[in-house]
Amino acid sequence: MLRRGREQVGGDLLAYDADRPAVVAAQRDPRRFEALYRKYVAQVYSFAYYELRDQHAAEDVTATVFMRALAGLPRFRERVEAPDSSFRVWLFQIARHALANERRRVRRHPEAPLEAALDVPARDDVAGTVVRRQELLRAWRAIDALPTERRQAVTLRLVHEMSPADIAAVLGRSEGAVRVLVHRALRSVARQLGRGDG
Repeated sequence: MLRRGREQVGGDLLAYDADRPAVVAAQRDPRRFEALYRKYVAQVYSFAYYELRDQHAAEDVTATVFMRALAGLPRFRERVEAPDSSFRVWLFQIARHALANERRRVRRHPEAPLEAALDVPARDDVAGTVVRRQELLRAWRAIDALPTERRQAVTLRLVHEMSPADIAAVLGRSEGAVRVLVHRALRSVARQLGRGDG
């Protein structure tokens, strides 16, 4: 039964979640988890890559996120009291925790990626491409310099196009707090770029 974006499930009125049928199917048969994996693997990888800026680390974190999600899927439940308890939000909460663990691991055991030694521009780059790349690099450096929650809020909002409500659920903050985080983050990045820092 569907009414104004809400659905009756087991006696409770829950916000409609397009992933619910796939989640229920995967809870009954873990082999059906592939549909959820295919839908979200690129988004989770992208979130990890924007946070870590390392392809291999992002791949490892993405694999970890989906292993944890598959293992935890039997316990996943949407909650009436938490209207943003969708599968997508839950998955990004797992990703956020996995990223925090990866950053702790890197701090304890720092290593320089081999690609850093090969980071030389190609000879056939034209001046305009170089300028655009430099501007983009400056913008990402400014974003990277943001405090963790601001950086994650901006990435989830601009890259993954999540709603403030979903971001609030991922970060464990209120919608108002998320709007403030995003606003302050963008203002800070604009200031950095305006000053020509980088």
